[in-house]
Order: sequence, then C-alpha cells, then structure tokens
Amino acid sequence: MLAADASDEIAQTAHNQLLDLPVSAFIAALGRADAHRRLFDYCADALGDMPGIADALAKNAASPVEVLTPLAPLLSSNGIQSLLDNLDRLSSDPDLGSALAASTAATAEQQELLSEIDTNVPLPVQEIELAAEEIVPDKKKRVTLLQRVSQMNVVQRIQLAVKGGREERMLLIRDPNKIVQRGVLQSPRLTDLEVESFAAMANVSTEVLRIIANNRNMVKNYVVAKNLSKNPKTPLDVSLHLLPRLTPIDLKFLCGNKNIPETLRSTALKLQRSRTSKRPE
Repeated sequence: MLAADASDEIAQTAHNQLLDLPVSAFIAALGRADAHRRLFDYCADALGDMPGIADALAKNAASPVEVLTPLAPLLSSNGIQSLLDNLDRLSSDPDLGSALAASTAATAEQQELLSEIDTNVPLPVQEIELAAEEIVPDKKKRVTLLQRVSQMNVVQRIQLAVKGGREERMLLIRDPNKIVQRGVLQSPRLTDLEVESFAAMANVSTEVLRIIANNRNMVKNYVVAKNLSKNPKTPLDVSLHLLPRLTPIDLKFLCGNKNIPETLRSTALKLQRSRTSKRPE
C-alpha cells in the first residue's frame, strides 16, 4: 500500500524495501485466501516476470483475471491447469483464453482444450434440437433456449454451462466443444441426479464419461458407477475398473448385456463366477 503512496519519497522507500524481500515470500502471500487486491496488483505489475509469480496468481481464485491475462505467456502447465480447473474464472475474460491458446508451456491436452476457445464449432442443430425436445417440453421455451444458445460463442457457452440452469446444462453437455462440456461438469449448481443421467447417456462424448469417472466425488455415487459400467460409450479401461464395485444383481445384468463390449461382458462373467465359487456352502 505504501509503494503506491502519494508521496514519492514514501513510495520509493517502500518499493525498495519490497525489492529486498525474497520472491518466495510473495508467492507464499499470494497463496493466502485473504490476500489483498493490492498485493495481486503489485505482484503482477512489479514482479510478474519472476519465476512462480504468474502461477501463484493463477492458483488463487481470488486473484483478478485482469491482472493475470497479461502474464499468460509466463504461466507453466501447472498454472494453466489451475485455470482450466476453474472455467468460470478463465472464461470471464475472453482475452485470457486467447492468450493461453498461444502458450508454448501448455501440454498437448491443454493445447487441445484451449484451441477450442478460439474456434466456433457450430452446434449440431439436429442433435441439439432433439435433445431440447426431451429436456424442455414447452415449445415456446424450447425455441427461446435454442435461439439463445445458437447465437453464443464458445466463451459465452462456457459461462452458461457454469452458471446456467438444469435445462442449459442438459443441452450443453452435448456441445461438441470439449471445454464447454467441462464447464457443465464444473458448475456449482450441478446435482447428483444430473451426473447420474450424464453417466447413462450414450450420446455424450467419451471425454465427459472419463471426466466423471476420474472425479472422486462423482464416481463415489454408486448409481453413477453403475451407469458408467452399463454405458456402451464408456471407455473400456474405465468400465473394467468399475466392475468390482457392482452388486451381484447389477453384475448379473451386465453379463447378459449384449450392448457392451465383449471384453467387459466376459470379464464380468468371470468375476460373477469367482464370487459364486467363494460363497460359503
């Protein structure tokens, strides 16, 4: 605060004192939940090019996006991931997504996601309309929703996915853009029933099913695990991992399900026989 004092003498003295502090002290301070806005501003302006500062700003959700955007080229893959894990924050500044898309520090997976921010992949009209008929029975409301979503760019659809209601989430989970799908799954308003429904859908991307399976809070729900194992769209490595969690009744059902991969069905059958043979007489 004193480094921004109206008195040049006080401001310069404070600034000189701050420069004597180790960078690690600023990184530690930036990690605090109650860090002051002036700390974010100062670190971004005076220390932004110091190792670890940009990442520390990215990791603290309280850090204003506007101070972070100019530092996007300095973020490591860890700092970038912090923003991808908080798409509401990332999409609040369209320039931030574009700046990150040009980053050379991003991993291949991160680059793929970030590249989608600058590409306006059109919504599959027919598929979205069919989905909307299931979600919104009222024709007038359905048309209004479709018109609104179809006019949005990717960043706006991410914001809607995170902050919108159930109908918007049920529609946008089918968005061809992976980063929009992730926005749906990051929504603080997302319910267990919605996740259970997503896990059972054969018309969502395998990416959606894998994210659900890798989320501990989501997959600890038995119905989610069961629905994933029954879903023919679920990646085989995911469904095989879930088999041991199934109850005898659900495992038996899986053994007779001809819609799932043969490898999964045969493995389920072996597990069922193994459990049966271990039962005490």
